[in-house]
Parts: sequence; structure tokens; C-alpha cells
Amino acid sequence: MIHSDPLKIGDQTFAPGAKGEVNLPIGSQIDYQPITMNVHVRRGTREGPVLLLTAGIHGDELVGVEVLRRLLKSRRLRSLRGTLIVVPVVCMPAFLARTRYLPDRRDLNRLFPGSRDGSLGGRLAATFSDEIVTKADYAIDFHTGAIGRPNLPQIRITPGDEKALELAKAFNPPVIMESQQREGSLRSLFAKDNIPSLLYEAGEAYRLHPPAVRYGLRGVFSVMKHLKMLPPSKSGKEPKTRTMVASATTWVRAPQGGIFTPLVELGKGVTPATKLGLVGDPFGRHETPVTSDLDGVVIGLSREATADEGDALFHIATFAADAEKVEAQIQRCADILEEHTAPLE
Repeated sequence: MIHSDPLKIGDQTFAPGAKGEVNLPIGSQIDYQPITMNVHVRRGTREGPVLLLTAGIHGDELVGVEVLRRLLKSRRLRSLRGTLIVVPVVCMPAFLARTRYLPDRRDLNRLFPGSRDGSLGGRLAATFSDEIVTKADYAIDFHTGAIGRPNLPQIRITPGDEKALELAKAFNPPVIMESQQREGSLRSLFAKDNIPSLLYEAGEAYRLHPPAVRYGLRGVFSVMKHLKMLPPSKSGKEPKTRTMVASATTWVRAPQGGIFTPLVELGKGVTPATKLGLVGDPFGRHETPVTSDLDGVVIGLSREATADEGDALFHIATFAADAEKVEAQIQRCADILEEHTAPLE
């Protein structure tokens, strides 16, 4: 969509060409301190769509916060067409507490669209839904894996969403996968409002893995160019990489409880009978191998040193292409990212 009208968020109005930030009131904490949601707005002087960028729905997921911090510092935004709405930390109570969940231990990403008369999380979700989501034409939401469970950089989209698939290919991550929405998630809210959205997953909680940050920042700029919100790069073109679209994913689980040792890394191609890791008897009596029963690539894994029987250890994505070819393509993406990405941009 094309927008040239004033944009109102909270008590502030932004005309084309304006920029600034708004602190939306949410409620108060136990110490009477107010809780607010910090929203940054950048509007170009020329017409264009509204792109919403969000991170920090879970307070321990920091990769997206860093991506958006770097984005807001970028000189590239001087050439912006249309409007950027950036919310670096959606769930400030969890972020300040350095934890995944809200103070009442609920997951904000299961509370959308929220309720103005509900719990603190419900009120936060309602404010975000009413004040922010209603303004967006497109959205990218940033996440990471859990503690000790890193993810290979990947984009997740809703099955059958062709507009989102087009944006995902423009983002150009190593892997694109389709995954069902969860009730109450921000992605389900975007879908109900017919807003094409991407969910970026990379790295793990509490960590800033540099490639995860660089993939995310490069991907945002690529999507903005695709939407004609930014001009094409004047410098020489980066070598072309091909995003691999997964046909399915599955978890390989611990066949036995014990001490867990992974033997493969993220991005590794595997085939049936590939030894992925070992689960050892802590008393030294025996070891149980963890093996793959399919062709695919490791897109997530556990780095926890212990496992109970049935624990998820390796997330495997399968593709139409041969696993070795997919692994080589993912490595090529990593090499190009390292060679052609500036430290901050």
C-alpha cells in the first residue's frame, strides 16, 4: 500500500518526512514504576508502504534487539520511502527481568490480540495490537532459540502465504520453512489482519551470535529494497545465493537419558544412519548413539549436557535437493555473509 496521510501512534502524529519515538503507556510494576513500550517511527518524504519490525516479545531473545538497534543507527534510512515502525523491545517487563516470560509467567506470544481489561500481558498485547499492528502493511518479527538451543538463521512463514514467501526469498536467509501458526501468537494476529509477515529465528537466548545479527540486518535491508522502500545498492552486487526452502522438519529425540554429546553442528547435512551424537550412561557402563533416519540438514540442536529420554536434541529440515548440496549452499551463504557484510551494516 501507499501512504501519505499523517500517522498517529499514541499521542503523537508523524507527517511524511518526520521521525521520532513514542513511549506508549502499558501499566505499572510492583514498585509503582510505569511500564511503557518504546516505538520508533521513520517516515520518508516519498510515498511507500508501512513496514513493522519487532523484537523482544520474549525478554531473553536479544538477536533481534541488536538487529533493530543497528538498523536505527543506519545512514541508509536517509533514502527511505514509505514508513518504518520499529519496536526493539515489545515486552519490556520480561526484558528488564532478563527472562523469557512476563512477571506472571505467561508467554506474551500466546496473548494476542490481548484485552484492555485483562492481565498486564493482555493489556500490553492489546495496546500493541491497537496502536501498532493496525498501521502495518508488512511485518518482520525477530526471535531466537531457547537457552542452550541455538537455531540456524531461518525464516518461518505460514503455509500457503505466497506474499510472505516472496518476502522471505527477498530476505534471503539460508533456510525458509513453513510452520503452522499458534493461537494467540503475533504471527496469527498478522494473518487475521491480512498482513504478510516473516518470523526470523536465529541464534539462542541471551547470546548475540554475530552471523545471526548480520543475516538479520542484511535481510531487513533486502526486504526494504524489494518493497522499493530503499534504492538498489550503488556498490558492486554481492554474489548471488539461493535460499533453500524446506519441505518438512522433524525433531530427533533422545533414545535414552544420560550425558549428551553432539557430534554435528548447525548447517550440517545428514543422511539415514548418520551418527548425530551420543547419550552416555553417567556411570560409564555404556553409550547410546543418536542417529538420523532421514536426509536433511541440522537447523537446530541442543547444547545441554544432559538429556532425559524423549528430549528434543536435533531439529532436522528436509529438502527436495540432496542434503550435501543444501549443506554446501548454506556454507556458501555463510562465506558470502562474512566477506561482504560491513561490521555494523
